[in-house]
Amino acid sequence: MINDTKQTLRAGFFRRLAAMIYDLLVAVAIGMCAGLIMLICFLVLFESNIINKGGHEHFMDLMQASVVYPMILQAWVAFWVVIFFLWFWRNGGQTIGMRAWRLRLFSTNDKPFGYGRALLRLICSLGGLGTLLVLFDVKSKLSLQDRLTNTEILVLSKEANHHASWKNIQE
Repeated sequence: MINDTKQTLRAGFFRRLAAMIYDLLVAVAIGMCAGLIMLICFLVLFESNIINKGGHEHFMDLMQASVVYPMILQAWVAFWVVIFFLWFWRNGGQTIGMRAWRLRLFSTNDKPFGYGRALLRLICSLGGLGTLLVLFDVKSKLSLQDRLTNTEILVLSKEANHHASWKNIQE
């Protein structure tokens, strides 16, 4: 938990939801940029005859007829969206949306918060559905992902939300 003389509260559902919506917009933008880069790479490979055209005259015809290329594209986009969350949680405990709403992720045990635990947190969130548990657990305000990864989301003061005030996420 945060070592601060001021009282720190766990984040409630609506503050978490607002941060999630903000992060969703950022994740969509990251996914669109990642998808655009991959589509351009596919197009260049298609036009250079490095990718077998398979009798298709246009690149999008190949994309619609193929099962493999759209799966590669989706995996690429998902990879970058996952990296967004893992990197921000591991390096500072805040995504962009969490920072805007003055929320920060803290470990509740002495174990370091590494990328493995961050990935487990992302999986356990069930696409945000795990946060619904906060509505039913009004007393402790812990989501499913908080419980399963020994973490908590705390509301920071304006002063504590600045980079200069950040301490190691393991504290």
